[in-house]
Formats: sequence, C-alpha cells, structure tokens
Amino acid sequence: MLERFKGKTVIVTGSSSGIGEGCARRFASEGANVVLVARTKAKLDAVAASLDRGRTLAIAADVSKREDVARIVDATVERFGGIDVLHGNAGIVIDKPFEEFGADEWRETMAVDVDGLFHGAQLALPYLKKSKGCIVHTASVSGLGGDWNMSAYNAAKGAVVNFTRALALDLARYGIRVNAVAPSLTESGMTQDILADPKQMAKFRERIALGRHATPDDIAGPVAFLASDDARFVTGVILPVDGGLTASNGQPPQ
Repeated sequence: MLERFKGKTVIVTGSSSGIGEGCARRFASEGANVVLVARTKAKLDAVAASLDRGRTLAIAADVSKREDVARIVDATVERFGGIDVLHGNAGIVIDKPFEEFGADEWRETMAVDVDGLFHGAQLALPYLKKSKGCIVHTASVSGLGGDWNMSAYNAAKGAVVNFTRALALDLARYGIRVNAVAPSLTESGMTQDILADPKQMAKFRERIALGRHATPDDIAGPVAFLASDDARFVTGVILPVDGGLTASNGQPPQ
C-alpha cells in the first residue's frame, strides 16, 4: 500500500459508516492521522477501535452547527498540529414526493449537505493555507441530474457541485485545491432499503454500465487520489465515480 499521507492529518466527516468510513480507512492505511466525525458516538467509536489509536481522533459532532465544526477544527489542531485534507462527506437524504416535503425537512437537508461544507471549508481555511492542503467533497450523480422524489437532495448536491467549482477558483491563490467525487448508488446506511429491493436493484443494474452498485472502497480510491500529490494539478473537478451511469444518454439498453 502507498503511504501518500504519512505525517498528514485528514478530517473525514460522516465517517461512522458507508463512504466516509471507507475513505477514513483508506487514508489511515496510507499513513494519515485521521479525524473521524459523525453524529453517533457509538458508531464512531466502533470505527476508531479498529484503527491505530495514536493516529486516530473520533469526534461526535453535527456539521450543520458551526460551533460543532469549530470544535472539530480546534480539537484536530490541538491533537495533530494542523490540517492537510478536509473531506466533506457528511450528508442526509429524505426521499418523499415534493408535495409531502416539509419546510423543516428541506432546511435540515440543506443544513447538513451544504452548510456543513461551508462551515468546514471556512473554519479549516487558516490551517489549509499553512499546509497548502486540499478539500474533497462528496457530491453525487444526483447533483448532476434529477431524481424522482428527491428534490431537496438534488438541490443540495447540485449546490455542492457548483460550490466545489467556485471554491476551487477562490482558494487557488493559496495553493489549495478543491475537488469532488460524484458517486452513484453506493453501499451505506442511506441506501440499504434500495439494496434490499430486488426490483429496484434490477433497474439500477440496467442503468449502470458495470452492472453493479459501488462499495465504499470503490469511492475511497478516487477520493484518496484527489487528495494526494498525484492530483497536484487537478482542481475544480467533479469526478463521477458511477460505474458508467453518466456515460449514458438515458435510453434503455438495445
């Protein structure tokens, strides 16, 4: 295994399961100090227990709350001395018809999926300037096109896509790169109902060229690449990690 992140410190939000956990494990395997962040302490502690104690910090926090994000940044710097990579991955999805969607549910989706990235980037910025570090966001193919019954999630991930591009322009002057991955259906707590539904999965396999859903490890590799010096001339990129889903124009297989 490569050691591209040896001596570097990486914050991964939403890292108690799914993509975030997979990415945290990948960064740890490549030598990083890893800061695990999620709302559920018990799940965080379970992930942390399987990693190197000396290079792991687990913080239960809600990224939609600016004071929580400030606490994450302060604790990271106190423990490890700086920040090299911020992986903004925490997100939620509420799946229901638009006319049934509550204003509070809309606000919660935006607060976690979008505001959390704003807070993280702004509060970590002084330390990323020092390290000439980078930011990697988890966007989604749902930010590149629409889905049925997911209007808030689509709006939030669309915001993540363009926020990533704009932030890349604004922070390039400091030598800070900003990119995002856009996964398609991936194993996680949010997708377990879909994965357990044979009819739904048959439809997904028909649309995904590689014929399967993604695992967290499938996403972790591209995230690690974008965060590494191998991608030192890559910024403002939204990288689809989708098994060929977005290669199609939407027509069914012939």
